[in-house]
Parts: sequence; structure tokens; C-alpha cells
Amino acid sequence: MSKEKSIKSSILEYIYTISKQPVLLKDLLVANRQHNEGMHVDPAKLGFRIRLTRAYFVYILIVLAILVPISLLTHKPLAKIDPHISILGAMIITAAIFIGFNFFRDKMRDVMTKELIKKGWKLHFPFFSYEEYSKKIDKIFENSIKDEISKRDLEKYILEKLTKI
Repeated sequence: MSKEKSIKSSILEYIYTISKQPVLLKDLLVANRQHNEGMHVDPAKLGFRIRLTRAYFVYILIVLAILVPISLLTHKPLAKIDPHISILGAMIITAAIFIGFNFFRDKMRDVMTKELIKKGWKLHFPFFSYEEYSKKIDKIFENSIKDEISKRDLEKYILEKLTKI
């Protein structure tokens, strides 16, 4: 499990540029809310940006790691059948590769978003675990918007409401 974590972390560090600036509280709360609702979060709010060339490079390596062994196993049987079937198969695989990059990019963005939200969470709410309190604080944040709480008083408002839970 730790090897998987280190591979995932190194891929994310390679693909993304991450700001050294801490995430602002309101940006963190908005990002948490959007993430909990299954929406894409604005990367600028969390301070990261994709390096598209590097993302393509990693995706190509992943695709090659999958397709080369499959090609080695299926080459001889496919060479014996009608070439039209092989051409159609190549077209379908090519389309799947191009479509797959969008899924890869979205998945990497979601993983990076969650990691940066958790990192910001440790900074702003060190005594409240993300898994347990993210939805509770989301509801408190929603109420703070309704109550028109200013940015300056937002942290105090949230902590007061958390102590009453």
C-alpha cells in the first residue's frame, strides 16, 4: 500500500505545479463543498496547475504498459484473420486512448483536489479530522452564507458552531 501511495504521489508531483502559499479558509470551504457535491473544484483556488506535456507523457507510459503486453499476446491470432477486423480494432483502440486521456486528467485532478483539501484542512482545522467533520463543517459554512458572516469572522463562527455539536 505504501508503494502505491508513493507512486501516486510522485506522479501527482510530476504532473502538477503546486503553490507554496497556504489555501485561504474561504477557498478551502468552497472547495470542500464543491468536492462533497461531486463537482470539479477550481484548481487556482487550491493553488495547483497541470503541466499538460508531463500529463501526456505519464498517460502514454501507462497506455504502453497496458497495450504492449496485450499486443504481444494477440499479434499472431490477429495476423491470421481478416485485416479489416484488425483495422476496425485499431480504430476503436485509438479512439479509446484519446477519450481515456480526459478520464485520466479528471481522475488525477480529483485526487490532487482531495489531497490539497486535506492538507488545507490540517492547517485550518487541526483538531478535527477531515473524514468525520467535512460534511458537518460544510453545513455550518452553508449556514454562514445564509447568515452573511464576513470572511474575517468566518473561522470564529465555524469553531463556535463546532463546539456546540
